[in-house]
Amino acid sequence: MSGNNPFDNAMAQLKKAAAYLPQTKELKQKLEILKEPQRIINVTIPVKMDDGIVRIFQGYRVQHNDARGPYKGGIRFHPQVSMDEVKALAFWMAMKCAVADLPLGGGKGGVIVNPKELSAGELERLSRGYARAIADCIGPDKDVPAPDVNTTGQIMGWMVDELIKIRGVKNKRDKEKLSSTFTGKLIKDGGSEGREEATGLGGLFVLQTVLTKLGKKGKLTAAVQGFGNVGFNVAKFLDEVGFKVIAVSDSKGAIFVPGGINPKLTLECKRKNGYLAGCYCSGSVCDLTKGKQISNEALLELDVDVLVPAALESVITKENATRIKAKVILEMANGPTTPEADTILYKRGISVIPDILANSGGVTVSCFEWEQNLKGQHWTKDQVNKKLKEKMQKETNAVWETSKKLKTDLRTSAFVVATNRILKAMK
Repeated sequence: MSGNNPFDNAMAQLKKAAAYLPQTKELKQKLEILKEPQRIINVTIPVKMDDGIVRIFQGYRVQHNDARGPYKGGIRFHPQVSMDEVKALAFWMAMKCAVADLPLGGGKGGVIVNPKELSAGELERLSRGYARAIADCIGPDKDVPAPDVNTTGQIMGWMVDELIKIRGVKNKRDKEKLSSTFTGKLIKDGGSEGREEATGLGGLFVLQTVLTKLGKKGKLTAAVQGFGNVGFNVAKFLDEVGFKVIAVSDSKGAIFVPGGINPKLTLECKRKNGYLAGCYCSGSVCDLTKGKQISNEALLELDVDVLVPAALESVITKENATRIKAKVILEMANGPTTPEADTILYKRGISVIPDILANSGGVTVSCFEWEQNLKGQHWTKDQVNKKLKEKMQKETNAVWETSKKLKTDLRTSAFVVATNRILKAMK
């Protein structure tokens, strides 16, 4: 992550959107309330390591705003987790749930840890310890966590199991309702069909809606920075609908394949090698002559129709915004573009589809999972994807129309839509 403070960036985005709202005394007071998290939880998690030593981990849960419903947001396990980062992500979640018109608020959690250094047993004990530490602050009608960076459906399952033990729930239906406290679970634990692909698929639906508005057709090119779950799924869906994905990257670097990569073959190659370098998989084969390795920074500056930052925050800055050649940026990461870069890109006529809209497919299907658990239902994948498509198209249209009405960029219009919805719900 760059030196940019993510919470300062989030507040700058809110301030810009607030300028388009009615400047009444009541609204200004509500905006001041919205600027600050309603609750910040800092926990210490003692974990007995495999060698018998007890190690103390630091964790957070930030509950930003619940005017529209229970707090909602992921839990990340990462060595660079910080309070400012979690605060920013909790705020963005409040905005994301509002722009997607979900009956949920915004929250976020994190533990300072490199999970790759833990054994499976240590990871489970840490996960259960975090669930115990925040147990009195979460619940299906209070705060609904989910997976995020380096956390999985399995980890959510451990946390659900720990919460059920703490609450002493015995009845099967009561367990099912309590399991709705966590979303992004494995199917066997009450997870929703389509959740793993939801963020990427939702991003595709948003992108297609915007490209139709812009009148862009034909064989379009794309570059995807990040090849984790979201980045891979975006690349896969783009490839399936006819895009030529010419570059993807992981933390160690990017690969550039002018003929277009085969996402599934490329993922198989990455898993086999442990990295993307050399995975120049185009068509039905992987061939070293088909591409070359470039840097993550160079990927951002490729001449493509659509650039998809799907890694970490603040990768598009005032330093490189003037060199971006993409016509459209689809933000699948949280906060990949700084406010200064936003201004530069807008002046250059580059459409930035903001994160709070672009990657809201994940939280939308998480909301579907929450609803299914509460009602004792299980929807088919087709039902989930149909509901997701309808939701993404409807809310993208709302943001687009607001941007035209206010004559502003899509991020500001998304924040205006979201802020208006939250302020109306605040008492």
